[in-house]
Amino acid sequence: MQETWGTVKAVGEEVDRRRNYQAGRAMTIVEQAIQAKVASRQLAALPASVKNKAILEMATRLEAATPFLLAENKKDLETGRTQGLAVPLIARLTLTATRISEVAAGLRDVAALPDPVGEITHLSRRPNGMQVGQMRVPIGVIGIIYESRPNVTADVSALCIKSGNSVILRGGSEAIHSNIAIAKTLREAGMACGLPPGAITLIETTDRQAILDLLKLDTYIDLVIPRGGEGLIHTVVENAKMPVMRHDKGVCHVYVDASADLQMAEEICLNAKVQSPATCNAMETLLVHQDIAPVFLPTIFNRLQAAKVEIRGCPATLTLLGAGVLPATETDWGTEYLDLILSIKIVPDLDAAVEHIATYGSQHSDAIITQTYAHANRFVSQVDSSAVFVNASTRLNDGYQFGLGAEMGISTSRIHARGPMGLEALTCMKFVVFGNGQIRA
Repeated sequence: MQETWGTVKAVGEEVDRRRNYQAGRAMTIVEQAIQAKVASRQLAALPASVKNKAILEMATRLEAATPFLLAENKKDLETGRTQGLAVPLIARLTLTATRISEVAAGLRDVAALPDPVGEITHLSRRPNGMQVGQMRVPIGVIGIIYESRPNVTADVSALCIKSGNSVILRGGSEAIHSNIAIAKTLREAGMACGLPPGAITLIETTDRQAILDLLKLDTYIDLVIPRGGEGLIHTVVENAKMPVMRHDKGVCHVYVDASADLQMAEEICLNAKVQSPATCNAMETLLVHQDIAPVFLPTIFNRLQAAKVEIRGCPATLTLLGAGVLPATETDWGTEYLDLILSIKIVPDLDAAVEHIATYGSQHSDAIITQTYAHANRFVSQVDSSAVFVNASTRLNDGYQFGLGAEMGISTSRIHARGPMGLEALTCMKFVVFGNGQIRA
């Protein structure tokens, strides 16, 4: 499709007119994408005050709609349990009054953040007198394809609106009732405050063909972000006609160095594995220096067992811990369990730990526990992940924890943005030139 912007705008206006006459007919995915494209131009020009007002109203209405949202979420939970959805995924799917309040608080945090749109940086004067700088502008229409967690619907909508982008959401079938309810609440709040109709769009069908259809619409969608399992990521990467910002799987490591504070290491490792095992930043492999393994591993093993974590270990770990540990296979080292399962490997030194992470990791979140400054520096410089931690849990790789207010996801891509994607990651730069009559000789 090679329509000019004028054609797109005209078609979008025609879609709006048809909707007035065919109120009962659902829009096609193409029509929704066209409307989102039209809305993106309007959003890009909105002042921060209008966007902030809309996001604050969204937060207020989400809290007011708590009974409605919980009732719709209950439908998803009942279906999920009937279909045998894993316990960690049920936990990610579940909404509570507290969680809705937390989502609303996150939206208010986004509204309070500085608006990146329109910021001009690197302004310099050239020898001919003209000034050249770079202005931060919205990307346009952002598609996000995600699974399980309905709070994502609210988080990413707020971030896109604040950064001047329209958003097309396609959540998983397991959360369809929750996502429809949240999106409806957000759209009504936004339109009440002056946002265009296509600012927030939810693809409401659970037909998987909708994803493939969406990925063909590069004329209207400028960027797509997949958040979910490995299968979803591969489907999007292989079929998308537009650029993809990958939120890849999290095979995350914690390396306990020979000089680690062992009490600190215990607390960090337990948090990284147990606090929320179904998240992408949870530890999946524990690497332990051979010098402290005989002291550290039995203690942390007991605590992990008490938390019902299944342990899979290398031969040295099996010898040290004995019964209660399963032998780790080659596949285990590269597996994102998203469950209370942990692989443990004893390594001879820091170099071996770094090499293991480079071989089996997913460049997501990795940590070192050490009291040796030189080892911390080497780990930070040599481990190539979106976030690298020294004496802190991998669970902290999160937009809220990093002061971003919320996040679109954790990018493991190398281009444009890496790590938690906040407002700035949803913008790009264009050159602006201020002259007073300069021409090229």
